[in-house]
Amino acid sequence: MAGFVGTYSPKLDDKGRLTLPAKFRNALSGGVVVTKGLDHSLSVYPAEKFDETAAKANEASRNDPAARAYVRLMMAGADEQVLDGQGRVHLNAGLRDWAQLQKECVVTGQYDHLEIWDAARWEAYEAAHEEAFAAGGSAALDAIL
Repeated sequence: MAGFVGTYSPKLDDKGRLTLPAKFRNALSGGVVVTKGLDHSLSVYPAEKFDETAAKANEASRNDPAARAYVRLMMAGADEQVLDGQGRVHLNAGLRDWAQLQKECVVTGQYDHLEIWDAARWEAYEAAHEEAFAAGGSAALDAIL
């Protein structure tokens, strides 16, 4: 499988470091970009994928004020990093505040990137959306599936 999938439960250490799943470290060895994500999560992209995503987003934002605001916040919050020898990424205070991260975290695979959530916030998000998922999603998913 070429993408990031699954759910993992690492703990944030006292220095703001989070160990990413070992199975993804090769794909992330060229560096990562951590930035603000949707629903107050954090997004972790392999550096080359972030470049692709940022270029597409930048083009889309030229004439749309909402898209411009999204791109501005995504870029302003971006932090380029290389995983340390133990596979950890450092989450700066601004990013930790955005995602309201406490010690217990959840990392979810989103195929082309990872998301980092505070464990309690992820549990609440999952509970709020699992019945719609079980019922078959939405009209937007019908176009995809």
